[in-house]
Amino acid sequence: MINRSSGRTLSVCYLLPLVFTGIASAGDFTIQPTWQPVNTESVRVRLEEYLQSANAAPDVQAAIRAQWQASTGQSSAELLDRLAESLAKVDARVAELVNFCATTHERGQKLPEFAWLADSDTPQLVRNNMRVYFARWLVQQGYYDEAISWTDGLSTDDVVAPETLLFYRAVALHQVVQPDKADTAVGRLLEAQDKLPARYKKLADLMRHDMEGLKDDSLDHIGRRMDDIHRRLAQGRSGERVQGVEKGVIESLDKLIKKAEDQAQQQQAQAAAGSAKTPPSTPMQDSQIAELKGPGKVEQRDVGHGKGWGNLAEKDREKAMQEIGREFPSHYREVIQEYFRRLAAEESADHP
Repeated sequence: MINRSSGRTLSVCYLLPLVFTGIASAGDFTIQPTWQPVNTESVRVRLEEYLQSANAAPDVQAAIRAQWQASTGQSSAELLDRLAESLAKVDARVAELVNFCATTHERGQKLPEFAWLADSDTPQLVRNNMRVYFARWLVQQGYYDEAISWTDGLSTDDVVAPETLLFYRAVALHQVVQPDKADTAVGRLLEAQDKLPARYKKLADLMRHDMEGLKDDSLDHIGRRMDDIHRRLAQGRSGERVQGVEKGVIESLDKLIKKAEDQAQQQQAQAAAGSAKTPPSTPMQDSQIAELKGPGKVEQRDVGHGKGWGNLAEKDREKAMQEIGREFPSHYREVIQEYFRRLAAEESADHP
């Protein structure tokens, strides 16, 4: 877990291995990973147990065994693919899923349910590993929420490709802007970084570096969530989940704009106070009575009840946006402008 600048503390679940599995060696601690890569032989043994219980034709079982006897030293991704290929010869549901993932589909189409992946009657070897297989495809196609759902509850001990499980879950969480959970997945993945494929390690390092400076409710955080909204809408997602993300973005923008307005008002107040303290060019004589020229009337204002109360004038709002522009990259100005356009549209709808 990364100690991010937004003030989040290190996750307890990530710190525990440091406390309880650290072994002192020459003044340092060697951290024991909470997971290990799976070798080909152990997968072959588990597949053999499954074949013994399955009602597959003898010739099919023999063909599968022959394939595994000829394969050694495969990566976790290759093991997962080989297992899926073998299971597809025994289970028609697996064959359907493998064929679906191998076929080109239109973006935004309705995904098959594959309810058997969540059925406890499905053998664990099939259920758990095909969930990872499907989740990998979902991430590659940009269906991050679905990938997270299918990997929820899976343990690295449940699958033949723990690296694949951790890596694609981390990518999905990173893409839907859930940095705390993504930090945890990346942290676990990098526990055994010396045994990871190079692409997994490099991308995990990049995700960790990317999340280090991400602050809650910053323009960067808001911009990423807006990108996530656009992705969901492009996939035909417009339900409660998307609306919840949209609501969160609006709330974050409210906070950001309010902060900028408060800073602008504070600067105006400080400037006014400074000018009021400027001494007059001709001091008043002590013996002279000051002439009061004002009418002595106070204008009563209806504060807090009128429409738009608390909003800055147009020129002051523009100044506030300029203050934001100094701190963040220029393209974030579009995020703020889009926010104002949306507010204007909502106000027009409420007051036709």
